[in-house]
Amino acid sequence: MLPVAGWPVVAGFPSPAEDFLVQRIDLTQELITHPQATFLLRVSGESMRDAGIFDGDMLVVDKAIKPRHGHVVVAVVDGEFTVKYLYQRAGRVKLRPANPTFPEITPHEGQLLEVWGVVTASIKRFT
Repeated sequence: MLPVAGWPVVAGFPSPAEDFLVQRIDLTQELITHPQATFLLRVSGESMRDAGIFDGDMLVVDKAIKPRHGHVVVAVVDGEFTVKYLYQRAGRVKLRPANPTFPEITPHEGQLLEVWGVVTASIKRFT
């Protein structure tokens, strides 16, 4: 459980003193809907940087959510994990990066692509 102030902070405004804290929140309750089906994974690489997901970020991944077009997903392609946008249109499935320097992943015949879970949050550290 962590303390949370009762108002938003304007960039540049100092952190509120403890006297002004209104409540405490549980990050598990805030970030996780299906505890038994949720995992944390650390990101390695820059293929999702334009989606705000950076190298070293921790992803909250929910396996209970049915993946849909446009979701950020963790997928397994030929036994290797990757995080990408899910593209599903007209019977076609692709994994799209959020960085133009990385290619789309379009499974070819015989290639195994499994959506492992849906990314519901990204946790980043600044220090």
